[in-house]
Amino acid sequence: MRSSIFLKRVSLRNYKSIASCDVRLSPLTYLVGANGSGKSNFLDALHLVRDALSGSLDNAMNERGGLSEVRRRSRGHPTHFGIRLEFELPTGEPGHYAFTVGAVPSGYEVQREECCIGGIGKGPFFELERGRIIKSSETAFPAVTADRLALVSASGLSAFRPVYDALIAMGFYNLNPKVIRELQKPQDGRLLKPSGENISSVIGHLARTNPTSKQVIEDYLHAVVPMVHGVERETVGPMESLSFKQDMAGDKNPWRFLAQNMSDGTLRALGILTALFQGNSDHSPSLIGIEEPETALHPAASAALREALERASERTQVIVTSHSPDLLDDMKIEPESLLVVAAEEGVTRIVPLGKGSREVMRQHLCSAGELLRLNQLNPDPVSPDTPALKQAELFGEPR
Repeated sequence: MRSSIFLKRVSLRNYKSIASCDVRLSPLTYLVGANGSGKSNFLDALHLVRDALSGSLDNAMNERGGLSEVRRRSRGHPTHFGIRLEFELPTGEPGHYAFTVGAVPSGYEVQREECCIGGIGKGPFFELERGRIIKSSETAFPAVTADRLALVSASGLSAFRPVYDALIAMGFYNLNPKVIRELQKPQDGRLLKPSGENISSVIGHLARTNPTSKQVIEDYLHAVVPMVHGVERETVGPMESLSFKQDMAGDKNPWRFLAQNMSDGTLRALGILTALFQGNSDHSPSLIGIEEPETALHPAASAALREALERASERTQVIVTSHSPDLLDDMKIEPESLLVVAAEEGVTRIVPLGKGSREVMRQHLCSAGELLRLNQLNPDPVSPDTPALKQAELFGEPR
């Protein structure tokens, strides 16, 4: 069976609080760190790529406050930021996509951009500098400008379309119970939106096209909230909502309640589970990123949530941010699936688990959750000369 891993390695430079990071990802990766350590900034860098390709770089930057809010702040005032993604396409072909964005008097420009599938000289590739083609495997390349990512234009070429499609199919979620609770306009229900603003349409779409996934969502929701036995899309005039079947004392048949009557924890759990098990053979996320899935859930629900994350990661790569010992309290969690996020003097470090902590977990002496409770979930120590603290190389062949 093909691995669910889409992004194999991520390198960032000067992105928000992250000066430099270079990490490998697993089918299920936990980014573990305290509040304010920079976990969300890592996911946001991937989210920016998705937004810039599916919309425009200008909109993606403006939604984050512009270049000055995206690039790292420091005494040296970096003038640029860079992102490199090493991936494996559904066909099994490896490749990488990288770009840097820097300041110019008129605002910003894409200083350099590179995409390669299968290795330079082995498959399709292009390299641009400031909107000009430097190298390309293609005899004809569409017109590009320095204020946009060239991969958007290159997606019109069959050689690069798979990369574009996979990158815009990444989904990032910070589920909002208030948004899920409100009446929603009927929308495209193929893929869930970031806050859950189209979840009613997604549940309705799954009921029609993938009832098996809908049943999985309902089964896990029942494990998390035992009184709830099912959920359906409900038409409310020109709008729509969700209705839940829930046990009531003294009645052998469940009652139906609209989303507006359900707790934050129930709605957030439904949103997380829908994000994990959405899609079908025609439309599925290539990667799912979820911010602190344990929020608003009772600690007793952690085992069911963890099982859902593991099951979903068998078909779609999953990245979660967390600082919950309960969620990580499982001896089966592999040390390689953990990345420790720590902030030192305002600079975020994202590195693998330290050797000592890895050995403790491999020998099943403590779970990751127990180590976190003991404040012993330590990062791999590095010196200024190790690659982890050097500027990540963004371009060229995979290292």
